Amino acid sequence: MAKIQTEYTLKQEKRRSSGKRVKSSPWRDAWKRLSRNKSAMVSLAIIIFFVILAIFPQYIAPEGYDNQNYSRAFIFPCKEFPLGTDQFGRDMLSRLIWGTRMSITVGVVSVLASLVLGGVIGAIAGFYGGRVDNILMRIMDIILAIPSMLLAIAIAAALGGSLMNLMLAISISSIPSYARVVRGSVMTVKGVDFVEATRAVGASNSRLIFRHMLPNALAPIIVQATLGIASAIICACGLSYLGMGIQPPTPEWGSMLSSARQYIRNYPYLVIYPGLAIMISVAAFNLFGDGLRDALDPRMKR
Repeated sequence: MAKIQTEYTLKQEKRRSSGKRVKSSPWRDAWKRLSRNKSAMVSLAIIIFFVILAIFPQYIAPEGYDNQNYSRAFIFPCKEFPLGTDQFGRDMLSRLIWGTRMSITVGVVSVLASLVLGGVIGAIAGFYGGRVDNILMRIMDIILAIPSMLLAIAIAAALGGSLMNLMLAISISSIPSYARVVRGSVMTVKGVDFVEATRAVGASNSRLIFRHMLPNALAPIIVQATLGIASAIICACGLSYLGMGIQPPTPEWGSMLSSARQYIRNYPYLVIYPGLAIMISVAAFNLFGDGLRDALDPRMKR
């Protein structure tokens, strides 16, 4: 570590002596480390591709997602229909692109909702400690005792199948994991000098938590959120596959798998393409999350 620090200092001094202005920050250094991770950068490119599909399906998809034409049902992939057609003669490529909007939206929105709610709970528990911490964390432990997928199924079954209910079910089941991550991050920076100095000048507790402590504990939170999107996509597809998520004819990767399962022997492409979309998107978010964790970990600095 001393050798690495010495080399870094020598590089800084060399740049100063050459007249170049040195611009460095933890986030800039993290980006440099992340950019050297090839798998993370490829995953980031795939994520950006899926996000573009999710934002602009109306401009990218060859036709509408529910354009039915029974005369062209069960056409295998060909030049006119690159991914073939389903039992209603709908273009699989168009439905897959439109399904990207549903799956990515559910993954991102549910993670943001659970991150906000879980973050507030974890920040309060980590900052105040004592009885407040015990009460809040015991509630989170009770929720964690129930498998997240089982809890999401119970909530979705009680509320009914729709986009909003699906996102609500996934976000509620994910709150405890984010609460624990944020609590640990807040407790880590709680006794740092700048927090004590800010408290000494009379800053309120809310200002301490949201303006000083949380911004300095973002690294593990961002990593957890990135990995959480992959889990949310799998959970959303699982619920839709079981008929508790987004309802037909709105396309979603899980519901597309569910509607095509009875044709898997004769028309396997109906299952292969949605399955590949789920696999690739989840792998991309997981690999990017791993790369982001390595880039934001101070022990990985070079």
